[in-house]
Amino acid sequence: MRIMFFLFFLLGPLQPGFAQPVSFPALSGNADAPVLVVYSSLDEPLAKPMIAGFQQANPDVTVRYEDMLTGEIYDRIVKETDAGQKTADFAFSSAMDLQVKLSNDGYAQRSDLPMSSRWPSWANWRNTAYALTFEPAVFVYHKPSFTTEKPPSTRAEFVDYLKRQGNAVFGRIGTYDIERSGVGFLFMARDQEQFGDIWTVIQQMGAAGVKLYSTSSAILERVADGRFVLGYNILGSYAADWAKRHPDVGIVLPKDYTVVMSRIGLVPQAAASPDLGRRYLEFFMSAEGQTIMARELQIPAVSPDVQGENTANTMRAMLGAQLRPVPVSPGLMVYLDQVKRARLIARWNEVLRLQ
Repeated sequence: MRIMFFLFFLLGPLQPGFAQPVSFPALSGNADAPVLVVYSSLDEPLAKPMIAGFQQANPDVTVRYEDMLTGEIYDRIVKETDAGQKTADFAFSSAMDLQVKLSNDGYAQRSDLPMSSRWPSWANWRNTAYALTFEPAVFVYHKPSFTTEKPPSTRAEFVDYLKRQGNAVFGRIGTYDIERSGVGFLFMARDQEQFGDIWTVIQQMGAAGVKLYSTSSAILERVADGRFVLGYNILGSYAADWAKRHPDVGIVLPKDYTVVMSRIGLVPQAAASPDLGRRYLEFFMSAEGQTIMARELQIPAVSPDVQGENTANTMRAMLGAQLRPVPVSPGLMVYLDQVKRARLIARWNEVLRLQ
């Protein structure tokens, strides 16, 4: 447990945001250098080490970085492509379903790269959409509230705890609102596939007066100060940042199974400079780029060639089959179907009300 916590303790803040496009001039000083356009849901300040590494290897390239929300990335690529315009050369987003939909619907082009054949099969959709990070969902807990017993480490233990302590901790459980949180919806959809008794978990959370939020920070803030005792299915990279700054926040990787999500990179079909987009994607997948991802961006690396604390290799060595990565495949688009999405949300709301 100490090793697992240390692994997550190393992960840093990844809060998404919106900012004006930022230009990083070519290191060569050439004012007419070719321009790589990036659409990304990762904050520009957090992306700087990756951009710097890429430009060290490609001093002849200027980078224009556009930081936006995941839905905006998808909408803009589709809109620009359908209008016959050029769009980003590289798109990097945590909305796995929308990135795969771009690929599946012909808005992304094939990128055959040196690492393509060696990339994990679950993380590569037809050499078009690549998972570039490895980020588990965790339970978080308020340490002072668990001095006499251990925090739940499986969903069955989570249910047992709520049955025994639900009245005592009523209103002090938090999780994502799947209607407003994309990652929350993704995790719930995976829970439904992985755990046959998931609705018992949801029902017990409802009975315990669970509070729903669209952001990780809203839940973690309340766990940190003791207003909440537990948070369910919280993205581990956010949780680790809070644990690093708030010693009362504890982290558990569920032992029954731990869902792992990824941020996906691709080269849009209508890229103005697809060769530059592929060059950037290749750098993201290289040992150098993935090492920067793990050590400097502090996001877990997926590359099979990168070792160390903050990597899929290390997590798999420690946790094995407990880890359940979300495959990069058209299966991700199932819940983009509005009817299926509405059904899942309706059942979620109905079960939460069964108190």
